Amino acid sequence: MSTVTPPSEVPLPPVSGAWREGDPAGWRRWYTRETPLGLEAGGELPAVRLAFETWGTLAPDRANAVLVLHALTGDSHAAGPAGPGHPTPGWWEGLIGPGLALDTDRQFVVAPNVLGGCQGSTGPSSRRADGRRWGGDFPYLTPRDQVAAEVGLADALGVARWALVIGGSMGGMRALEWAVTHPERTDALLLLATTAAASAEQIAWASVQLQAIRADPDWRGGHYHDTGRGPHGGLSLARRVAHVTYRSEYELAARFGRAAQGTEDPWLGGRYQVESYLDHHAAKLARRFDAGSYVVLTEAMNGHDVGRGRGGVRAALRRVTARTLVAGIDSDRLYPPAQQAELAAGIPGADRPRVLGSPYGHDGFLIEVEQVGELVAELLR
Repeated sequence: MSTVTPPSEVPLPPVSGAWREGDPAGWRRWYTRETPLGLEAGGELPAVRLAFETWGTLAPDRANAVLVLHALTGDSHAAGPAGPGHPTPGWWEGLIGPGLALDTDRQFVVAPNVLGGCQGSTGPSSRRADGRRWGGDFPYLTPRDQVAAEVGLADALGVARWALVIGGSMGGMRALEWAVTHPERTDALLLLATTAAASAEQIAWASVQLQAIRADPDWRGGHYHDTGRGPHGGLSLARRVAHVTYRSEYELAARFGRAAQGTEDPWLGGRYQVESYLDHHAAKLARRFDAGSYVVLTEAMNGHDVGRGRGGVRAALRRVTARTLVAGIDSDRLYPPAQQAELAAGIPGADRPRVLGSPYGHDGFLIEVEQVGELVAELLR
C-alpha cells in the first residue's frame, strides 16, 4: 500500500502528510510506501517515505510529467522562494516556472528528495517503527535502490512514462538508472556532468570526505542524533574538500588570487580570501544537512556502476531507448567531459555530447541555467 499527497488539479490516491488545498506550487508533500523495499546490497527498508514538490498541472493523459533529480546536497526544493523548511531559494531557479525551459504552464514537474536524504525522505535521521533513529544502522543504498523508491512515487502519481528525466551529478546517476532499468517509462533523458560508473579518482575524493566525518569524535558510529552533539566539524571539513573539487582552478584564481580576507594577515594566523570562502560554505552546509545522510549518499555515489550485473557499461547503455542528450562542463575536473562522451557514445540514438562553457567547474550544471535550458528545450520540442 502507498499514499501520496496530491496536486489539487488531478484525482490521485488518498492524501498523507501536511498538504492542504490552496498550498502554493512547490509546497513539500510526501509519498509513503508501507511495504518493504528490498535493497540491491541485501536487506530491506521496512517502509519508505519520500518528500517531493511539484509545479504545474498533470495533464488528463498524464503525458506531460518531468522528473527532476537533485545532486548530493540538494533536495526537493528545485524552484521557489526561501521559506519554512527551505532556507534558500530553489537550487534550479530560472529553469522551472511559467514560460521557462521547464514551462509549468505546459509541464508537470516533480522533484523528489532522494532516499537516504535528510529533507523529508527516509534516511539515517529518520525514526524506525520503534521510535529509535536509524543512525549508523541505516542500510547501504545504491542509485538503483533510490530509483526503486522513485518508481513507487511515479506509480502513486499515476505517471506511467516520464516525458523527460533530467539530473546532474548524483541526479544524473539516478536519471541514467531510470533510463536503463525502466526504458519503457523514460521518453527523453538529459544527463548533466555525470558518469556511467564512479571512477577511482571520484571514489578517492569521496573517501577523504567520508574519513573526515568518521574521524570526528562526535560521529559515534553514526549514532549521534539524540546526543545533543553531531560531527559538525567533520562534515564541515568534508564540505571544504568537496567544494574545491566542485569549482575550477581558474575561477578560484580569478575571484580570490592570494588576497587576504579583509584585515586578516595569513602570516599571523589570519585567512586568505579563498579560505574564508570555504569556511562560509562549510558552515552553511553544516547548518542544513545531516552528516549521516552525507555519508549514505556519498557511499551510494561511490557504488554507482550502471553496468553492474548487466554485462558491463556498454551492454547496460544499449538498453536506453529514450531520446538522449548528454552534456558536460568544459572546466569540470571532478566529472570531466570524457565521461559524458562515453555515455553519449554508448547510448543508442544519443546526439553528440555537448560541452557547456563555464568557469565554475562541476557546479556549472547548476549555474549555467540558460545553457541547460537550451538543452531542455531541444529535447522537449
